[in-house]
Amino acid sequence: MNKILLIIKREYLSRVKKKSFLIMTFLTPLIIAGFYGLIIYFSIKGINDKTDKVAVINENKTLTEKLASNKNVTYEYVDKSFENLKKNLNKSDYDYILYLPDFNIDKPEGIELIGTKQAGLTLDGRISDSIEDLIRDYKLKKSGISQTDLDNLKSKVSILTKKIGNTGKEENSSAGASTIIAFVAGVLMFMFIMLYGVQVMRGVIEEKTSRIIEIMISSVKPFQLMMGKIIGIAMVGLTQFLLWIILTFSISALAVSIFVSKEDAKKIVASSSQVTGTNPGTQQFQAAARSDSPFGNVQKSLENLDLGKIIAVFVFYFLGGYLFYSALYAAIGSAVDSETETQQFMMPVMMPLLLGYALSLSVVTNDPYGNVAFWLSMIPFTAPIAMVVRLPYGVPGWELALSMAILIIGFIGTVWFAARIYRVGILMYGKKASFKEMVKWFWYKG
Repeated sequence: MNKILLIIKREYLSRVKKKSFLIMTFLTPLIIAGFYGLIIYFSIKGINDKTDKVAVINENKTLTEKLASNKNVTYEYVDKSFENLKKNLNKSDYDYILYLPDFNIDKPEGIELIGTKQAGLTLDGRISDSIEDLIRDYKLKKSGISQTDLDNLKSKVSILTKKIGNTGKEENSSAGASTIIAFVAGVLMFMFIMLYGVQVMRGVIEEKTSRIIEIMISSVKPFQLMMGKIIGIAMVGLTQFLLWIILTFSISALAVSIFVSKEDAKKIVASSSQVTGTNPGTQQFQAAARSDSPFGNVQKSLENLDLGKIIAVFVFYFLGGYLFYSALYAAIGSAVDSETETQQFMMPVMMPLLLGYALSLSVVTNDPYGNVAFWLSMIPFTAPIAMVVRLPYGVPGWELALSMAILIIGFIGTVWFAARIYRVGILMYGKKASFKEMVKWFWYKG
């Protein structure tokens, strides 16, 4: 045990003292704080979206109502030839030409949007929606509905989402904010496991190619060396992660106090909670007011999220996932003589992690309580990412405990499997390893 502790100490100190570690540890929170600072700045000041000026040539005899301009698109009806306007579009003040031919109102075809540059998907959607609304309004009016009744048919709906908590009480929730947290947690988990797992593999390869390993093996057992390296680098990753959390919150708080004036802070507070009272509609109105503020959705969703639990579970799955995969990376590193030879072995190890990453950020975020989400969070190969993605949506305690237990068992099994390959491969030189050869190493006795 003392030898493992010595190896852990060596691996830990040799890495945390590197300039690259110190630079990335302190630079990353600054980048994150700057990112959120931009969000806060634009939330307060507002973003003026570019307004596209569209010339409308309407040759449709039925659709006489004009398209309504908005802050994103300005429609200007012109009485010009379509062909002439196309030729002189570069010299005009218009960004695009919208051509409405004399189509059948029940089957609109032949509509064209032409510009000096390719129209974006958002603009195309906005114009399509405007034309569809215009056609729908025409058909409703034709059926005998007055303009007043037509206006009354349109309602803006704002949904206040809630869920029943473990205590049986209603809690505010937000699918959007939960999804954002899930995405961030999933991406970070994938990056950390890959980053520090590959560090283990590279460390083993460096020691093997430099022949230092031959001296070390004379003093410690291969299993002790592998475990010491894995745990030492895990502590480096955990140290960096915790420092990132502390520094990010500290720098963000300092930046807000410096760059956000008291007046702006009052505006934020006022916009998020300016309604008080005891009448029956107060709670609903206050929630609606809060949702309209720049930080309303975030505030509404975070106030009932157990961020302490999310961080604690993230740390557990980071350690569990890292230990699970790093043992396999250590086995790969012991089997090769250079990093270029690792490609054929890394792909089978990376595929389950990539699969868990892809499915977690697509299937799991859309259906966090489905069968796919459940099994992804139970299988050790995919559980580290899938479970942290599911957590913001709420996971039953027994599922979380079962997933943790399976991950621990999976880690123990993986370490035992990898150690049997590591003990032989670490002393093999000059021979290209293969999966068949590694299976032989696994069954070697002694």
